[in-house]
Amino acid sequence: MLKKIGIFLLAALVILQFFHPAKNKDKGPRPNFIGNNFPIPAHVQTILEKACNDCHSNNTRYPWYSYTQPVDWWLDNHVKEGKRHLNFDEYTNKRLRYQYHKLEEIAEQVKENEMPLNSYTWMHRDARLTPEEKNTLIDWSDALRDSLKAKYPLDSLLRKNNPQNPPK
Repeated sequence: MLKKIGIFLLAALVILQFFHPAKNKDKGPRPNFIGNNFPIPAHVQTILEKACNDCHSNNTRYPWYSYTQPVDWWLDNHVKEGKRHLNFDEYTNKRLRYQYHKLEEIAEQVKENEMPLNSYTWMHRDARLTPEEKNTLIDWSDALRDSLKAKYPLDSLLRKNNPQNPPK
């Protein structure tokens, strides 16, 4: 009986290898890319490429193990979730409040070691940020927020207070 169950599970695993979600690969133009409206210095771009863009852009670099199931489904879900929270390739397509808030979140999550995720840095050791790289990202995010504040009225950048949802 156990042998039949083992054979069935092995067959199911083999069959699963033929079903994969679409890859997050977009080599086309990026009209809403954050870098089209905001300066991204080369050293910041390097940090974003190694630690952020796989989950927060429309172009993921897939490691070898992503071609096996069920790992591919797990990674696909991970990338979709990351893009749902922040997508640098769709950034300028959003309202100013969103843009300002996401810059605030970038600084906050990097400061609190919430990003990049531990599950990502376990397999991508190069994505682990040094204290200097963290400060670089935080300073860049803060500078962009300051530039938005200088260009637009503050009430267009901040979320309106809601008595049911007080500001943090």
